[in-house]
This record gives sequence, structure tokens and C-alpha cells, in this order.
Amino acid sequence: MTDRLRIDKWLWHARFFKSRSLAADIVEQGEVTVNGAVARKPSQTLKPGDSVGFPMGRHRRLVRVAALGERRGPAVEAQALYEDLAAPRRDLAS
Repeated sequence: MTDRLRIDKWLWHARFFKSRSLAADIVEQGEVTVNGAVARKPSQTLKPGDSVGFPMGRHRRLVRVAALGERRGPAVEAQALYEDLAAPRRDLAS
């Protein structure tokens, strides 16, 4: 396993999005932050310890990358890839 992984692939591996293309779209729209800076390209890489913020429905999630993962596995495996930094907030426009 490498020490870095594309952000779209990691969001998909961690089961935040149903497909990698949906994860890539949200990154391209400027909706995802990595360590507080807006990520513009799905090819941007993540490493363990990075913080990632992104919208999920009407909520905004903030998680820390705990591991990169090698595949999109079951939910239990996906939950080991991140640590929640904040409870989901309803701060997105309705």
C-alpha cells in the first residue's frame, strides 16, 4: 500500500459516496476541503492525518484520514479509514 491516495478514491473507499465519479464531481465543484484548503482536483492526494471536509446532503462532515485503504470494502472496514472530528452540522443552505 502507498502512503498517499487520490481524494476521490478515498471518499469512495470510505463509503461517503456511492460512486467514485460522484466523489470526483463534488471535489471539482469546490465543495471539499483538505486541511482547510479547497481541493479542486479529484487527483489531489491524501495521507493519514489529513482533515477532510465535505457536504453530505444538508450536513457538512469533517473527518480525519486514519488510513488509506486498498479497496472499497464493507462498512465496518470503511469506518476504520476515518475519525469523525465533528458531528454532522446543518450549516448548508436549504
